[in-house]
Amino acid sequence: MPDPSSRSRPVAFAVFLIVAGALGLLAAFELALEKVLVLSEPGHVPSCDVGVLVGCGVNLESAQGSVFGFPNPFIGLMAWPVVITIGVALLGGVRFPRWFWAGFNLGVAGALVFVGWLIAQSIYVLDVLCPWCMLTWAVTIPTFWSVTLFNLREGNIPATARVRRLAGAWFAWVPLISVVSYAVVVLLAQAQMNAIPRVLIDLQNL
Repeated sequence: MPDPSSRSRPVAFAVFLIVAGALGLLAAFELALEKVLVLSEPGHVPSCDVGVLVGCGVNLESAQGSVFGFPNPFIGLMAWPVVITIGVALLGGVRFPRWFWAGFNLGVAGALVFVGWLIAQSIYVLDVLCPWCMLTWAVTIPTFWSVTLFNLREGNIPATARVRRLAGAWFAWVPLISVVSYAVVVLLAQAQMNAIPRVLIDLQNL
């Protein structure tokens, strides 16, 4: 007989956290590896440097790439495994207390703010789009929305019944919300950097 409690497990949400965490960890690992190679091998050209507009070398060597005194990718190497672990635990039926979810939500909110700042720096200051950085942006945005709407729906964050119902309704629209967020970033990059034509030129020169 199936376990009745399994029906209340947020399986889709848990799987999303695992996948998003794995992609974020991949991006952090690749960026950390390139940073180590740049430091250890003078003249090393990162494999993600596609052209003038697309590359991670500029980001890694900039002050924005080491905001806290060490390379930003090291943050991802520590943070994304936590996201993966939470997803695995949810699949296993673990129930976390409200304070845990509040702390997790605070963490992903901080990640979104940090990523938003990095996006602005890449577009308006560094004038370059980093492929692995963009993968990090791509998973951080839906992670924030998923965790926040999940917490509101489940009552882990204090909210009125109406807000909880709205959060539950909007939870299924996280992919669309994320796509809209991506579109805003693309429009900003295009307006500031003339990004699309320059990316196409870089790809043609490969």
